[in-house]
Amino acid sequence: MSANLQTPIDYLKGVGPNRADLLRSELGIHTYQDLINLFPNRYIDRTKYYKINELQRNNAEVQVTGVITGFREVAQKRGKRLVANFKDEAGMMELVWFRGQKWIRESLKLNKTYVVFGKTNWFNGKFSMPHPEIELQSEHEKNLRSALQAIYPSTEKLSNKGISNRVVTKIMQQLFLETKGRFAETLPISLMEELKLISKSEALFNIHFPKTPELLSRAQFRLKFEELFYIQLQLILKNLIHKSKIKGFPFNKVGNYFNTFYNEYLPFNLTNAQKRVLKEIRSDLGSNAQMNRLLQGDVGSGKTIVAFMSMLMGLDNGFQCCLMAPTEILSVQHYNGLIELCKHLNISISILTGSSKTSERKIIHENLENGKLQILIGTHALLEDKVKFKNLGLAIIDEQHRFGVAQRSKLWHKNTSPPHVLVMTATPIPRTLAMSVYGDLDISVIDELPAGRKPIKTVHRYDNNRLKVFKFMKDEIAKGRQIYIVYPLIQESEKMDYKDLMDGYESVSREFPMPEYQISIVHGKMKAADKEYEMQRFAKGETNIMVATTVIEVGVNVPNASVMIIESAERFGLSQLHQLRGRVGRGAEQSYCILMTSHKLSQESKTRLETMVRSSDGFEIAEVDLKLRGPGDIMGTQQSGVLNLRIADIIKDKDILQQARYYAKSILKIDPRLSLPEHKVVLNTYRQMSKYRNIWNYIS
Repeated sequence: MSANLQTPIDYLKGVGPNRADLLRSELGIHTYQDLINLFPNRYIDRTKYYKINELQRNNAEVQVTGVITGFREVAQKRGKRLVANFKDEAGMMELVWFRGQKWIRESLKLNKTYVVFGKTNWFNGKFSMPHPEIELQSEHEKNLRSALQAIYPSTEKLSNKGISNRVVTKIMQQLFLETKGRFAETLPISLMEELKLISKSEALFNIHFPKTPELLSRAQFRLKFEELFYIQLQLILKNLIHKSKIKGFPFNKVGNYFNTFYNEYLPFNLTNAQKRVLKEIRSDLGSNAQMNRLLQGDVGSGKTIVAFMSMLMGLDNGFQCCLMAPTEILSVQHYNGLIELCKHLNISISILTGSSKTSERKIIHENLENGKLQILIGTHALLEDKVKFKNLGLAIIDEQHRFGVAQRSKLWHKNTSPPHVLVMTATPIPRTLAMSVYGDLDISVIDELPAGRKPIKTVHRYDNNRLKVFKFMKDEIAKGRQIYIVYPLIQESEKMDYKDLMDGYESVSREFPMPEYQISIVHGKMKAADKEYEMQRFAKGETNIMVATTVIEVGVNVPNASVMIIESAERFGLSQLHQLRGRVGRGAEQSYCILMTSHKLSQESKTRLETMVRSSDGFEIAEVDLKLRGPGDIMGTQQSGVLNLRIADIIKDKDILQQARYYAKSILKIDPRLSLPEHKVVLNTYRQMSKYRNIWNYIS
């Protein structure tokens, strides 16, 4: 990177202070470097010039050569439009401007040959082209141009202020003139030879002014690879530095708590996947580095028992442990589950949530500080400053994407030195996304379900089959099973959703009358205590049917519930459907998930429903979801803008991402400090990026 790439954009000839302000505020372009990295969205073939009589009525972008024979102004509802007659030897069309008329009239000359470019409309028996790009043929022939013309990202404000695509192309040309098109190489020669990559300078020239389609695709590959390579390099380095610098507490022994539980009280045999993950966690805890691991496992794959056994290793080494969950319902459920597992082991365990009483809190705070309390479960309440541990050795965070990064680091600072961290999620994250977003965490996956679990049967039914569905529900209730009926809840249309829920509740009540049937209802407008009461009634089996909005998606465990009916299933995202389906199938009985929709479905909704019916593999579902929605949505709001990539696309360029990670890993394996002469260029590029891009703040 030559130093002058850090020059402010104001100094580029043809930009000036006003344009510079717009480029900064609209596109985030502050320096020459930012401008060179403004990559085109698409390209248009500008080798072809059309005759007016060859134009088709297809609203395509075309290029025509001709002369202006006259102007006229036409009054319209608001203001006037300027119309020019434009002729070539074969016919005539109109050029139209709705703004900037005075300037256009003064700057364009009659009977001179111009090249115009834009979208055509067919109106009143002739073609017109609104706001064309227009330049004299003599100028047009002089410009640095390529067969494929780049179309750059733009905004309404930019086009209103006259910064058209042509203006951006012009200032890009100026940048190449000033830098002579020479850019410092950023990848090692050995890597470029192995992958047959073109040079950085050649790639940058051909991404903006492609000489041929083949050179354009080589330029795209080279720049995508480089972008993903440095992201992966940064993540892997972060992990290595983390391991060398941040010393964890070594849990040297596996002792009494762990062995007694494993040998005498384990309620079922662990699956091979659970054993493998426990081994990975155990080796992290026994090393001198702080554990920073992400544990992924589908709903029902048995993450909780793995978490509990990891805590027992902490207790065996004299440390306290905590588990933080995003909601009170989930915390209470973890607490009840763990009390059950602890009952023969003489372990002191407490729960702390927003609704804990002051007197209880006081006792918890005291016992945490004097070390009497060994395990604390809770919600965000664990993050309060008053909560101080004597020696926290392991912090487990459930459904991590609901906690921001700042909240995670708060847990770290509860100690003189940071505890080991295990992050759990039941939202399967596709490998590509996991590699990019959590590339600095070590990842463990529980990818098999416990023995004896039957896969859930999923079907899609239209609203007009409702009577058959009711009959099926009655048969299941007669066998002693329970049923969920879930309605969508979308904040913007809360009134409408509430009405849908109430209408649904009424029609279910008519079909399943009391006293023969009992129905619970849970929705967002109820008080927490009432929700809890209804949930408990359902959990105890006192009600047959639970009608609810999506509040039940995370963590409610009712083994006797065997049917999940999702109303207006087309309004849910794939991962949400999959999470909801995971609420049933927790007992030994065959379970069912019924997706109810109207007949009106978009193509995307059809794909979602077909995927649900076909597959029960959370990772496969997450891959489809990623393709449909893109990475920002999947990570939830806290992580949106997770990857503001400049040219690569994490979904389409999955293969390049894997290649980039492989090469970043192999370079750091031989040379973790990047101190070898052949890696000097990597070290320099990495330092430059850290300096100017805040260590490439791609990763939230």
